[in-house]
Amino acid sequence: MTEQIEIEYKTLLSKNQYTQLIAHYQLTAQDFKTQVNHYFDTPDQQLRSLGFGLRVRTTAVYDELTLKTPIENGLLETTDQLTNAETAEILHSGNILRTGAVVKRLLAASIEPMAIVPLATLTTKRAEFSIPEGLLAIDHSWYGENEDFELELEVSDPIEGKRAFLTLLDTFNIHYQPAKNKIERAMSEKSHI
Repeated sequence: MTEQIEIEYKTLLSKNQYTQLIAHYQLTAQDFKTQVNHYFDTPDQQLRSLGFGLRVRTTAVYDELTLKTPIENGLLETTDQLTNAETAEILHSGNILRTGAVVKRLLAASIEPMAIVPLATLTTKRAEFSIPEGLLAIDHSWYGENEDFELELEVSDPIEGKRAFLTLLDTFNIHYQPAKNKIERAMSEKSHI
């Protein structure tokens, strides 16, 4: 189990801006890793109503169950590492783990873990690397019939981080376009089905 505070700033990108960033940072196909995010909530979206996000993330290297909960100036990420067998069982049954730090946080918020069901999936190809301002992520995501491009800067200080993010956008002549959380984007696509 790990807990960390996530402070990030992000913007949607056009395909041209995405391509420009890849060229600037000299990224190759090997720099991009695929992650699949399976999002969960109760049928009546109790987590969403609290501003929580719950996902199982699978990658070529690791799998994890993460609950994001709002705190001042960011999100608290509570993560339980998963074995391949645990991930397979969750995705097959649609039921999350019955033990662990994530379940404890859900119970503390009066959310019954057994009421949690899978609701949407989003796949992302991500290049992630450190720059002086923080951890930069350049994403290309697919969900349902949609795809989008996104730039994220994860920082440790909200005020300096926001300033650095805005300077980064100016440097690349990128007009800020608010980006909803990936779970919201995936869920909005699902509601159109």
